[in-house]
Parts: sequence; C-alpha cells; structure tokens
Amino acid sequence: MLAAFFSLPFGLPLLAEFASPGPILLDIGPLAIRWYGLLIAMAVLIGINLSQYLAPYRQLDPEAVGDFALWGIVGSIVGARIYYVAFEWQSYAGDWVRALQIWRGGIAIHGAILGGTIVAVIFARKLRLSVWGLLDVVAPSLILGQAIGRWGNFFNSEAFGAPTDLPWKLYIPAASRPLGYTSFEYFHPTFLYESLWNIAVFALILWLFRRGVRGAIAIAPGTIFLVYFGSYSLGRFWIEALRMDSLMLGPLRIAQVVSLIGISIAALGLFWMYALKRSLPDTANDTTASRRSRSS
Repeated sequence: MLAAFFSLPFGLPLLAEFASPGPILLDIGPLAIRWYGLLIAMAVLIGINLSQYLAPYRQLDPEAVGDFALWGIVGSIVGARIYYVAFEWQSYAGDWVRALQIWRGGIAIHGAILGGTIVAVIFARKLRLSVWGLLDVVAPSLILGQAIGRWGNFFNSEAFGAPTDLPWKLYIPAASRPLGYTSFEYFHPTFLYESLWNIAVFALILWLFRRGVRGAIAIAPGTIFLVYFGSYSLGRFWIEALRMDSLMLGPLRIAQVVSLIGISIAALGLFWMYALKRSLPDTANDTTASRRSRSS
C-alpha cells in the first residue's frame, strides 16, 4: 500500500500512494485467505450481533433475529448473483456452470437487498412477526456491512471510477484498467466514496433508532428501513455516475435507475406514515387478519 512519494497541490508531499496491496491476505499452502472474504465475514459477525442487540427495542426475540440472519444472508447472496447475471446475460448465456460460480466475482448490492427483503417477508410471516420491525433492526447492520464490504473492492482493485488527479486518487494496476484506459494510472476511489457515505447513513439511522427508543421522537415501524433505503440510494445514484463498470440497460446505468426507484419508494413510504399518518401494510397484521378470518 505504501509506495513512492508523490505530491499534493502546492508541492506538499504525501508519504504513501493510495494503492491496493493485492487481494490475498495470507497464503497457507494451497489455501489463500482473501481480504474480501475476511471483510465479508467481519461484516456478517458484526451485523448479526448488532441486530440481536437492537431486537428487544422492536419487541423481537434476539434468537429469532439471529435465525433470520442466516436465511437472510443466503437470500442476499442468491439475489445478488441472480441480479448480476440477469443484467450480464450475454456473458453467461449457455454457460450455467459459470453463472453459478459466484466465487469468480459478479454480485450486485441491489440484488442482495431485494433477495434479503423477500426472505424477511417470508420469515416474518412464518413466525408471525412484524416484517417492518425486523427490517428496522437489520437496516443498521446492512449499511454497516456495506461500508465494510466496499473495502473488498479496494483490495481487488475494482469498482473504481473515472481517471482523476485529485489528491486522494487511487492507483490501479495495468491489468485491472478498463480497455481504452491503460495509459491512465489513477482513478476515482468510488469504493471509498460509497463506504464513507454508508458510514454516514449508518450514523443517521442509528441516531434515529436511539431517539425513538428514548421517546424523543415517534418512530413508526418501517421508518428506519425506509430512511436507510432512501439514503443509500441517494448516495449510490451520484457515486454510480463516476464508475466505469456499471451494469447497463441500453444507455441507462441500472444502479441509477434502481436508486431512483429506491428513493421514490422511501419518500412515498415516509409520506404515507408521517403526512397521511397511516401504518404500512405488515405481515404481522396480515397474519392476524388471516387468523380472524378463519375463526369467523
């Protein structure tokens, strides 16, 4: 990560070059421990513990939240891979084996959010829990995990932006540079922008959660998740404009389109709750209504 000196504006020296040391943390014989895998494992462990800690504040059993985390992780991984393959279909058509080889790269966070949310709805309905309460306690873990996981892109020299000469420019090895950009050495560290944005979102929703617990403000079920989804989408929209590896649908960047949808959903949900003063549809309410219908 440390390299030769280079200068900031006005001739001020910087002692280290911003560059990845490589994707491998440790080689043990035939086994290679990768930075990305370590970061994801850290994010999962921290996330599960945080969600279980927050669970009682939404009248949820920490053990139930821990059980959901395992299913949610599986749903998120499957959703992330299906989403990516769907928009990169030309690369995988006719080669289902390669489409299943997730360890070779190719996942998308929007697919992970969608897959995890679907699993949350199924899990909450099965256990007769409030899906919004469940999503509220999981949201801080999600965004913190995203902030940690983005550093895996740094170690892999991927998910970077356009060429730049800014002081915080990121050195990308020639082998990882896009076609047509091999003569450029430094690029926007978009992984860093998103990681910092995600930390800010994490601080915001945790602050809202604590204010709600203390009774300082009224926080309706679903608020934390919607603020998370809307805020993350807002940051992803502008950061995506800088990236050079976006999934595309014609001239459109898919992540920007989905981010606009996410911002709209979050805004409509918050308007529904706080302007119209109505509750969001919930699996707990649906289950109760279903039981009442059968008993009558």
